[in-house]
Amino acid sequence: MSQDIETEERLAGLRTIRRVGPYLWPEGQTWVKWRVVIAMAALVVSKLIAVYTPVIYRDAVDTLSGEDVSNLALGAIGLTVAYGMARVFTNGFQQLRDAVFAAVAQRALRQLALETFEHIHRLSMRYHITRKTGGLSRIIERGVKGVEFLLRFLLFSVGPLILELALVCGIFFFMFDAWYLGVVVGTITVYVWFTFKVTEWRVKLRREMNDMDTDANQKAIDSLLNFETVKYFGAEGREASRYDGAMEGYERAAIKTASSLAFLNFGQAFLITMGLVGVMVMAAMGVQDGTLTVGDFVMVNAYMIQITMPLNFLGTVYREIRQSLVDMREMFDLLDQPADVTDRPGAPALDVQSGEVSLQDVRFGYDPARPILKGVSLDVKAGETVAIVGPSGSGKSTIGRLLFRFYDVGGGALKIDGQDVRDVTQDSLHDAIGVVPQDTVLFNDTIRYNIAYGKDAASEEEIVAAARAAQIHDFVMGLPEGYDTAVGERGLKLSGGEKQRVGIARTLLKDPPILLLDEATSALDTETEQEIQVALRRASEGRTALVIAHRLSTVADADRIVVLEDGEIIETGTHEDLLERGGRYASLWARQAAEREEAA
Repeated sequence: MSQDIETEERLAGLRTIRRVGPYLWPEGQTWVKWRVVIAMAALVVSKLIAVYTPVIYRDAVDTLSGEDVSNLALGAIGLTVAYGMARVFTNGFQQLRDAVFAAVAQRALRQLALETFEHIHRLSMRYHITRKTGGLSRIIERGVKGVEFLLRFLLFSVGPLILELALVCGIFFFMFDAWYLGVVVGTITVYVWFTFKVTEWRVKLRREMNDMDTDANQKAIDSLLNFETVKYFGAEGREASRYDGAMEGYERAAIKTASSLAFLNFGQAFLITMGLVGVMVMAAMGVQDGTLTVGDFVMVNAYMIQITMPLNFLGTVYREIRQSLVDMREMFDLLDQPADVTDRPGAPALDVQSGEVSLQDVRFGYDPARPILKGVSLDVKAGETVAIVGPSGSGKSTIGRLLFRFYDVGGGALKIDGQDVRDVTQDSLHDAIGVVPQDTVLFNDTIRYNIAYGKDAASEEEIVAAARAAQIHDFVMGLPEGYDTAVGERGLKLSGGEKQRVGIARTLLKDPPILLLDEATSALDTETEQEIQVALRRASEGRTALVIAHRLSTVADADRIVVLEDGEIIETGTHEDLLERGGRYASLWARQAAEREEAA
């Protein structure tokens, strides 16, 4: 069973590596291919020089000891200078390789990060509400870093190491004998086997540590995003305890990881030292019996040290490559995650002529076993303001989400000017609808930036005009920094009413033909609500407006009111008509009026 899992992991790793290939050798990008070729050529040249360097070192030693006469023309000093130049050229070609390849690697990272970022935004609301932001950001971060590590070490550490080992083994075989080759190959084989086995064990510990790290990060971000709630309930200690519990698990896993690293390092040092001693003993015996020179002894030592240094990092490189493949697979799995809501091939842009909205026997449920809307039919004429009211859970906000196409209807159709929203592009649909939600969330930037978000490249005059229409301009000008005032994380530096006005100004700047007000004032106090209502009425002028409301007092002047209950329309009419009927709307109105009087 475990072998099957290991085989599957290896195959998954190979698939992941293949997916990185097109970013290194992209079609139509000749400059990228040339850089890859030049970097690989520089790599090979640097290794050839590095492998020949100990030979120069040997000749210098033999010349000094008087045992060699073939390099008398250069002399000991000349050979020493040549040895130094060889080391300089080795490093120079390595740096050239890194400099040439840097543009290729950074281009691949940028493209991957952008594709992942864009894909996440394309994913449906259903996906986002089931994911934790902290964990999602961690997957992207670790995935991109994993690609960077893989490119750097797989190409510039493992590949060169294999090439260098092959060259050194060849030199030992042809310049000495098979026994030297046998000791070197045996040492490397046992070393690699030990390294991989221990690293496999450490990968599992590292994965456990990453899981703990992700859990702690999610708890930290979740707590910080809900800063106000934590304060309301005096739960700072509880949150700290919860975070510390997650960090305790991370601590245990980190200690195991550190201990296993110590064991790996000692085992590697022991094995490589045994191999070094074995080869050196044979070389020393050769010097004693006259078959080798002192220079040969020094050269053997130099070669062994030369291959020992990169081998010391093999465990780390292997572990990081394994971990990088896991991190990259998580990111590529994210890229493979299909979006629930997609544009149909060749879908045209929405053509809004008047802005009529029509719901035709719409059925929908977030869970197929629990339907929310059960055949809702509603026509909203151009320029008409229609309010949808009803108790919590009746499906009011769901209609807004379907209109904006966060989800697709399960049955029936939702149309704008006779065009099914599923048959047009999402971009054009979103451009046609302006939304003021219950809780306007602002970016951690200035008031100007947040208002200007409604229209790309908006002018200062347009921003100010939108702020005036939303009745927030005077407030902004009263601030020390005016429109350059920072609003803080999620707009926490502003009050609820101020945030809503910024949201209204942002939507007005967008200037959409259809306006969706999703309980835009339900979180505000009565006085602020009345002020915001004035701004919303102005925003609705000349537009088709769909108002989703819980407080009935906010929609009394709507052209038409639709009462929704248990996913079905049970009443429709004007405020006065519905009160005269004495039905469900009248009872809701009476209840809310009694609650207002009791609160007063």
